[in-house]
Amino acid sequence: MRQRGTVDEWNDDRGFGFIAPEVPGARIFVHVTAFPAERRPAVGDAVSYVEHPDAQNRPRASHVRYVEPARPARAPRGLRAALVVVGVFLGWLVSLVVLGHANPLLPVPTVVLSAVSFELYRADKSAAQRNAWRVSESMLHAVAVLGGWPGALVASRWFRHKTTKQPFVSIFWATVLANVAILTWLAVGPSSPLG
Repeated sequence: MRQRGTVDEWNDDRGFGFIAPEVPGARIFVHVTAFPAERRPAVGDAVSYVEHPDAQNRPRASHVRYVEPARPARAPRGLRAALVVVGVFLGWLVSLVVLGHANPLLPVPTVVLSAVSFELYRADKSAAQRNAWRVSESMLHAVAVLGGWPGALVASRWFRHKTTKQPFVSIFWATVLANVAILTWLAVGPSSPLG
């Protein structure tokens, strides 16, 4: 028998959350695989579902359907800010080249590694949803510190992946600061090897 409720907690990075039933009672655990594939669930979605016990005899929702029409698409939270940060950084790199402080090829590794980072985040998010082999966090950090952090920043917002998990987020921002500091030193430092 189908029941109705509202998604009242959702962790998109981990692919699960809870439904508050329409009839007062305990919240029901729900995994992303129980939802239709056309869109990701979000807090506030009205849904219908079939309740059944899991292996530990706890209530779990399956065969979830959205009750309301699909929400209009909107940009993922933080995506605009990420694009602004990346735009400012790339503008700074280009200005170093234009002002003669850096080699004209300086932006190339950043663009290439950013594309690699974006693809790694996409693959890792997809693997997380399928419970498949994941991209290691050390690999994501390595590509970021080598210059791919702009792509990683945009991908994390675009795919809603690795945006809150600690200590991953703190380490990511440390790689950003390290990359910018090293580039700054190389471009405008005493010997300017990039010039």
